[in-house]
Amino acid sequence: MADTLSALRSLMASHSPPLDALVVPSEDYHQSEYVSARDKRREFVSGFTGSAGLALITMKKALLWTDGRYFLQADKELSDQWNLMRIGEDPAVDVWMADNLPKEAAIGVDPWCVSIDTAKRWEHAFAKKQQKLVQTSKNLVDEVWKNQPPPEINPVIIHPLEFSGRSIKDKLNDLRENLMREKARGIIITTLDEVAWLYNIRGSDVSYCPVVHAFAIVTSNLALLYVDKRKVSSEVLSYMEENGIEVREYGAVSSDVALLASNQLNALFAVKGTQAEVTGNGTKEMKDEFELIWADPTSCCYALYSNLDADKVLLRPSPLALAKAIKNPVELEGLKRAHVRDGAAVVQYLFWLDHQMQEIYGASGYFLADVGASKKKHSETIKLTEVTASDKLEGFRASKEHFRGLSFPTISSVGPNAAIIHYAPRAETCAELDPDRIYLFDSGAQYVDGTTDITRTVHFGKPSEHEKACYTAVLKGHIALGNAHFPNGTNGNALDILARVPLWKYGLDYRHGTGHGIGSYLNVHEGPHLISFRPQARNVPLQESMTVTDEPGYYEDGNFGIRLENVLIIKDAGTKFNFGDKGYLSFEHITWAPYQRKLIDLSLLIPEEIDWLNSYHSKCRDILAPYLNESESAWLKKATEPISI
Repeated sequence: MADTLSALRSLMASHSPPLDALVVPSEDYHQSEYVSARDKRREFVSGFTGSAGLALITMKKALLWTDGRYFLQADKELSDQWNLMRIGEDPAVDVWMADNLPKEAAIGVDPWCVSIDTAKRWEHAFAKKQQKLVQTSKNLVDEVWKNQPPPEINPVIIHPLEFSGRSIKDKLNDLRENLMREKARGIIITTLDEVAWLYNIRGSDVSYCPVVHAFAIVTSNLALLYVDKRKVSSEVLSYMEENGIEVREYGAVSSDVALLASNQLNALFAVKGTQAEVTGNGTKEMKDEFELIWADPTSCCYALYSNLDADKVLLRPSPLALAKAIKNPVELEGLKRAHVRDGAAVVQYLFWLDHQMQEIYGASGYFLADVGASKKKHSETIKLTEVTASDKLEGFRASKEHFRGLSFPTISSVGPNAAIIHYAPRAETCAELDPDRIYLFDSGAQYVDGTTDITRTVHFGKPSEHEKACYTAVLKGHIALGNAHFPNGTNGNALDILARVPLWKYGLDYRHGTGHGIGSYLNVHEGPHLISFRPQARNVPLQESMTVTDEPGYYEDGNFGIRLENVLIIKDAGTKFNFGDKGYLSFEHITWAPYQRKLIDLSLLIPEEIDWLNSYHSKCRDILAPYLNESESAWLKKATEPISI
């Protein structure tokens, strides 16, 4: 790590102009949350493996900013050469740079790895001391990363209509209507899941995310896909041509954006004739009249923006984000089916884990709580670790129809590790399961018909009264949010409090948001909506047919962590009245797995909460039984026995 910092500082000193600081973001050229191995530059320079963070290197300091999900993890992973900056507690990175770097300092960044919004915010902060943001022509980290992984060359896959539910033609028609409404000549699409969704394609360029490294440009008569052509088979090429999509090399996007800005892009394809006749969208008069180029300021990189005339850019959220978030009926049915199979895998895992914990460790098991575990292992040669357990869970999922892989690295965590919100166990350092400690697993899968994400927290020994009280408070918040009814126009910021109130009663809380959207065989974290205390959760109202998670938690550093998570679909509430003619919405749970009875302090539940638990558990039995064998069904029946008031 010291050699890396030294090499970077040498490049910074020799850069023209010399750089006083270098920013190394987590993001790739598409501002992705999860990136390919080749794009993990921030991880390479800092050693911090979390998905969110930003590194800043000056000539004397190395600092890393990350959010509350990763404070404990970053503390463990950063060497003493690095200073951890806690987002929400320490000064923001732009404020720190403006205050601590010298007057007229030059701050370098790869413009492909930073969004328009972020770059503009930094430039504004730098103005008071005449500091300047310098766009480096090469990524300096790439220059010193000797064993940088090669680019992923994985095939583009067609996502068939039976799973996507809408044709490319329909999606392009809607997008072009948006362009006409905003008087925009074209749009630059940079977000990987938006490109995949628009063109009904999938891939495997990023672990856990079925996306392709690609850009798109759409105008009134052109639809372009920028991708490494080695990934495009003749079948896929024909599919693109049939849908009026021109395939271009990935690197051509920069020069084509410049041509789009100068209204010369159509001329590039003039020999092929325009596609306006094919699509029925747009006319030459419209194209000439409209000057604006649409770019999403939160996802379009600064490098592409620099090729545009700033006065003629429509900086507006991509219309595809909302279109993708509101699932069509085929996607909704696919998600429900995927969650049933996934729930069966989770129940099979819990049944297996219960048996193993009793056999290997002499644990009292999933159901009994009157005795602690035997301190002596029944077997000295066999042990369960966080990794071997999570591998078994993956195996149960892999046996299910349409399985294509995990949707994120499984969080399999025992005791103190469960307090690390986004804990990632490694085979060489992970903990052994302990029947006297809480075990939390947060996991999900990619199926061709849907993406899943579920968290359950269990104890195979005798939980303490404090652990039970905390688990019950989390469960009460989970139920309160899931049972909410709310008017159209309500955003996720307004609902976040519902999941926290039972914890606040005891002076407890958690440092992450309460819910995120989830993709249809796409990214496990999907915007633009959120249920969160963060300001961006106010930007988009929750709408019918969106998906969202419900996942409150509580984490006690060095001791344990608790989280419960289901995926919900937003639906019409069918309320008796309709005040203000707004229409009212509610949630439908589509995740199926039991909550552990012995971790619940029933004295803290009200009758309505017990009724909800009994109803949910009854549905679990009915829905999952066809997917389980006799022993698993008997276990689930016991795990979901009605609670009597």
